[in-house]
Amino acid sequence: MASLNYLWQNRLQSRRFSAPFFKSWAKRLLTFPELLKSNRRRTALIRKGATIAPTAEIGLVVINGKKDNLVIGDFSTLGRVEIALHDKVTIGNNVCINDGVIILSASHDVLDPLWRHKKAPITIGDYAWIATNAILLPGVKIGKGAVVGAGAVVSKDVNEYAIVTGNPAKEINKKRTESLNYNPCEFLATNNAWLK
Repeated sequence: MASLNYLWQNRLQSRRFSAPFFKSWAKRLLTFPELLKSNRRRTALIRKGATIAPTAEIGLVVINGKKDNLVIGDFSTLGRVEIALHDKVTIGNNVCINDGVIILSASHDVLDPLWRHKKAPITIGDYAWIATNAILLPGVKIGKGAVVGAGAVVSKDVNEYAIVTGNPAKEINKKRTESLNYNPCEFLATNNAWLK
């Protein structure tokens, strides 16, 4: 969840002792344990070298490799995600990465007789949405506002505002709107109790 300080400063303000006041405080009390766990995960990653914005949401992630290869921007949310940090993984602002996503910044070269390890950075642009169970392979760049469909396997760059699906991922005829202005973190139940 977003940092406690940020959430407190931007909490929902209600008239004291009104129905919304009691509802928001009940939600805060019920979600507080999860909020603490999330902040502990964030703090642990930052201590190991990751750069994570205080407004980013970190779910139950499994992150292997050098933590200083990880950069996560403002208001981005990661669900139950696996990330292999053999190389830099940069996640922009307002990015939504759903449960089951796997981000691999390294693999083996199947054309190499010695089957050597090859690695390459991954970049995910602002407002991108990586849907459930998608896999991002080494060296891909996901453009601003792009959508990677559920279960897609991305081995090549995805253009800005493009929608890709399938294995291997291919662009479909539809494009996403270019006037994006939302915060994916606001949709999370825990933050609904805190944010305006």
